[in-house]
Amino acid sequence: MDCVAEANRAVPARRTALGGRVRDGRPLVTFTLIGLNALSYLLQLTTPTWTSRWAFSPVVGSVQPYRFLTAAFLHSPASFLHIVFNMVALWTVGPLLEQLLGRARYLTLYLMAAVGGSVGAVLLAPVTHSWNVAIVGASGAVFGLFGAILVVLRRVGADARGILGVIVVNLVIGFVPGLGIAWQAHVGGLVVGLLLGAAYAHAPAPRRRLVAVAAPVVVGVLLVASTVLTYRAVGLL
Repeated sequence: MDCVAEANRAVPARRTALGGRVRDGRPLVTFTLIGLNALSYLLQLTTPTWTSRWAFSPVVGSVQPYRFLTAAFLHSPASFLHIVFNMVALWTVGPLLEQLLGRARYLTLYLMAAVGGSVGAVLLAPVTHSWNVAIVGASGAVFGLFGAILVVLRRVGADARGILGVIVVNLVIGFVPGLGIAWQAHVGGLVVGLLLGAAYAHAPAPRRRLVAVAAPVVVGVLLVASTVLTYRAVGLL
């Protein structure tokens, strides 16, 4: 048995065109993210304070910054279609990105885009009563995946027109009055996805591990710095 294990370790892991480890099993990270969203939604329906405890608004986020991320695991309790649409979108693009990028870069992308969605609300929403309106949903994270897969598909020479159309349509829908869609979160997540997707997709093979760490750090610094500067400009810090 020791000989077999040693031989297995000596065989180089199969890699995708972008350096992700080829796995024959199920997309574990995508399944886990969907499961966490579903569990959180169930808690929203059964625990009266769950939504208010974790939801994000620019004002509340200035004193409880963890909400920049936790809001991405909440959805509108009044609309089952909200979580359905987001989870279908996650399942549509997530497994491919998880395979191409590998689990670590894919999860980092998702979480950073989720935070980017909240930052988008801080930077782009007018400083009026809207800064007190709760924002929930995985849309920012999903738009981050859209942005990343657009870059990745172009990098590997695949047709990206379909996902480009999806991005445009969903961005336009966000501006339709009366739907209550936080288009700012969509834009914020999309920008983060484009930045990280470009970094991951175009990193030279010998520097992929370095880029996998450096790119999220740089994007994270930009997100924090722009948020802090905006909060200071309006007197919240």
